[in-house]
Amino acid sequence: MNRFEVITPADLAHAARLLSGEGHVALAGGVDVIDLLKLDIIAPATLVNLKNLPELRGIESRAGGLRIGALTQLHEVAEHPLIREHYTAVADAAREAATPQIRNLATVGGNLLQRPRCWYFRHPDVHCLKKGGDRCYAPGGLNRYHAILGGGPSFIVHPSNLAPALIAFGASAKIVGPSGQRSVELEKFFTLPTVDPRRENNLEPGEVVVAVELPAPPAGAKSAYLEAREKQSFDWPLVAAAAMLVGAPGSHTVHDARIVLGAVAPIPWRSPDAEKEIIGHPLDAERARAAGEASVRGAHPLSDNAYKVAIAKVLVRRAILKAAGIEET
Repeated sequence: MNRFEVITPADLAHAARLLSGEGHVALAGGVDVIDLLKLDIIAPATLVNLKNLPELRGIESRAGGLRIGALTQLHEVAEHPLIREHYTAVADAAREAATPQIRNLATVGGNLLQRPRCWYFRHPDVHCLKKGGDRCYAPGGLNRYHAILGGGPSFIVHPSNLAPALIAFGASAKIVGPSGQRSVELEKFFTLPTVDPRRENNLEPGEVVVAVELPAPPAGAKSAYLEAREKQSFDWPLVAAAAMLVGAPGSHTVHDARIVLGAVAPIPWRSPDAEKEIIGHPLDAERARAAGEASVRGAHPLSDNAYKVAIAKVLVRRAILKAAGIEET
């Protein structure tokens, strides 16, 4: 690990100026940054400590929706009564992340911005495509945990638990930088490797994610988040699924839906094909099963990860039924 200094900015504008400089990296909860430092994946001259900026903290109700500060810890999201009641999938996703000890430290912004867990990317001696090399080693190598959708030229999967659930509710990221502030839909915030294999989002130099803003949930919205892991203790998901359903007034017909998969693609993967299978139809087990089948339409598994296709189908079906309150038979 190289020598570095830590600077605590006076305000957001100061933080943006610092982060515009080469060799400056933001420090929030520090869970992923410390790992990257230890592995020599990053070697910043300066860590910009964001922990004292009040604009990045807290959960506030605004215009019927919620503003969740980027420094809000995951345990706060998991236990917040409004999130548990109105954005159930988001609370469930936060509760599934890591261990209680890490959830007491890890932040919303850190969860969304964490770097890929690909073992080639994380290996200090492997100069892969994501680190400026000329190839992704996953297609011809060990690829059990890599992408089945949206892959190429890099086949990483996005590691965030929160992102699929937040996208299912139409969340946006509030971003502040040297040019002022902007808001971007979280669904459009993450970028595929075809845009730039070295990055996972569209943050510009000096920009800071200040908060995630959730619109008011549609009337009657119900949601669920599920993930499959190899072990029930601390682990990243093999596959995750978030479902948000809106019932048509006075009927069992699905009026609107959002289905978003995690850990199957380089970005949180929304599935319009799955949504089409249930929107406008009375929901039952067969409709949920059809949505599960449609959710992986176009999947291209690598040599060792075809199992993800079957798991994704099951998780999407179960998430839809759980959100709808239908017992699986």
